[in-house]
Amino acid sequence: MATILVVDDEHGIRDLLSEILNDEGHTVELAENAAQARNIRQQLRPDLVLLDIWMPDTDGVTLLKEWSSTGLLTMPVIMMSGHATIDTAVEATRIGASAFLEKPITLQKLLKAVDQGLNKAVPPPKVAATPLLAPQRLPGSEVTVEEAMTMTLSAHAVGLNGATTFNGAGLANLPLGPQPQQTFNLDSPLREARDEFEKAYFEYHLAKESGSMTRVAEKTGLERTHLYRKLKQLGVDLARAKRGQLG
Repeated sequence: MATILVVDDEHGIRDLLSEILNDEGHTVELAENAAQARNIRQQLRPDLVLLDIWMPDTDGVTLLKEWSSTGLLTMPVIMMSGHATIDTAVEATRIGASAFLEKPITLQKLLKAVDQGLNKAVPPPKVAATPLLAPQRLPGSEVTVEEAMTMTLSAHAVGLNGATTFNGAGLANLPLGPQPQQTFNLDSPLREARDEFEKAYFEYHLAKESGSMTRVAEKTGLERTHLYRKLKQLGVDLARAKRGQLG
């Protein structure tokens, strides 16, 4: 099995992840800060790293960038955070993170991310900024909230029926839910484009589940209270969703 380095300043999280991964047969090394993580990385060369973003000395994104710029990002790195903004998650994936897990992390998502990380090659570092594009989606696949946050929709784009098209003005026309097409302005600021995408994402799932907040929470991986807060923030019309008239 693999050697996995868990980097998190919270003792309880380190112990929990260590227990879960040990039960799966992995060898687990623990670090509570970036300094310890550097030493373990140099001595043991782990097969995969679970890296918290917010740490007291050096944050996880800075450590990831350091490894990438010095040629030490030779293993998959899965970022973790309960407080990071989507912009931070996007930056981490551009630098070279293989995945992003939002805390609290479920057992299923943890094991899936670790398994995927251990079974794919490390992509080349992506330090340079890249435009926010919406790629193609495989028919019948689902977009997870982590994919929506990091915008890494390589095999799971946001439409339902075929290719995403782009015109010269930088617009993406996406088949989404019950409406024939959804248009995103990719020339807008990242935060605005992200909000447009998230609103369409949640409206699609609300329409698909006939306004059932319980099923939408299960589909998107959010707690109901977090989901209500997110929908209110995005200005989603819940009454309209329950009538199944979104789009």
